[in-house]
This record gives sequence, structure tokens and C-alpha cells, in this order.
Amino acid sequence: MNRQEFRKMLLIISFFMFPLTIFYFSPYIIVEAASKGIASGSMLVFALLFLSSLVVGRLWCGWLCPSGGCQSILIQVNGKDAKGGRHDLIKYLIWTVWIFTIVFLAASAGGLHTINFFYHTENVISIDNPMKFIVYYVVITILAVLSLAFGKRAGCHYICWMAPFMVIGRKIRNMLKYPSLRLRANKDDCINCRKCSRACPMSLDVNAMVSNGKMENSECILCGECVDTCPKDVISYSFSSGVE
Repeated sequence: MNRQEFRKMLLIISFFMFPLTIFYFSPYIIVEAASKGIASGSMLVFALLFLSSLVVGRLWCGWLCPSGGCQSILIQVNGKDAKGGRHDLIKYLIWTVWIFTIVFLAASAGGLHTINFFYHTENVISIDNPMKFIVYYVVITILAVLSLAFGKRAGCHYICWMAPFMVIGRKIRNMLKYPSLRLRANKDDCINCRKCSRACPMSLDVNAMVSNGKMENSECILCGECVDTCPKDVISYSFSSGVE
């Protein structure tokens, strides 16, 4: 089993476990709990994702995210590139409104005074009765419609409520320039075959990134597809400081 086969296996396993874990990634549960002054398990998970991004960027998205696993499967149905650019800003607008809502409700409740990791997951697993499957299928349907209509991992580009936390973490680490997980490229060895760009599940123009000598992109999920696809080993993982 090579690295990409292993990565995709992890994503698929994570997706199949989604009925067990979905409420630990729920934006709604954070809002509801905050209105009662409670820091829910999903809030703590999001905080951990932010902290991890300070060292490994968006590695979670590329290797372990259950919604990423769902969308990776759908790439087999619609493998066209999703449009980025200003379309990627949609998720930041959603995220900003969501964050302000959480802060307002938490303040109205007198602040967060209780931690309940198992809020709405008292039995540890998320889907513990048939009615809760409605939430699961709504989420899966939204991800599926976006992927089938707009292309590869469109949900990650346009609506992901977790991505902004990790993008902020990446920007902080780039500003502070301490050692962390990144991509590095030796552009002098590039033969412009563009296999890296075609392989990228986030529809990034990796070839242009290599040519420009700048491997930093907020939508990069460090999946390593470009690393393992390049016939000349131009791109590699690097645990280093500074923006390549």
C-alpha cells in the first residue's frame, strides 16, 4: 500500500465513522451549547483543529476529515475542478456570521461557565436514535450536491465551517516563521507536465505554484497527491520555517 492509498483508506474509514462522530463537528451544537453557557465537545474539537494547524496546517482536511472522505469518493463521479478564487470567500462569510452568533449567545448567557464534551452525545456516539439520521443525511446530501454540481471537494471550498480555523492557524505560523509542515519544490527540475495540477483534489494550479517558487496556498490540504504524482520528485514535504 503506497502513501496515497493509505491516505484514501483513512478518509474512507473516517467517512464511514461519520454517524458516530458527526456531532463532534457540528456547528449548530456549538451555537446551541453556547446559548446555555456551555463549551461543547464540538467547540473543543474545533479548538484542537486550530491548534494543530499551527504545526501541520490543513493536514486534517487531507487525511482524516469525514466530509473530505465523502467528497473524495464523489470525485470518481465528477472529477472536474471546482472554481476557486472569490467563490472560496463564501465559507468565510458563513464562518464570520457563525462566530459572531456564538460570541453573542455566549455573552448573553454570561459567558462559557461549563464544559460538557458529550453535549448531545451522552451515549458517546452521535447517531443513537433513528431521528438523528435526518441530520446525517441532510449533511451528506449537501456535500454530495455540491460535489456533483461544482466539482472536486466543492464543499471544502465553499461551505466548510472548519477550514477557516485552520487557515488562520496557517497564517499565524507563516507570520511567525517557525518550523512546521509545508510543501517545498525545486522548480529547476520541473518539466511542466502538469500532472501535479491534474492530481490535486483541491483544484489548485500546483504547476504554477512550483513555477512561482511559492508552495503556500490557503486551500492546500497537504494531501501529498502532487508529491507522489510528480515524475521528477520536484515537490516534497518539508518540516521547516518560512514560506516556500
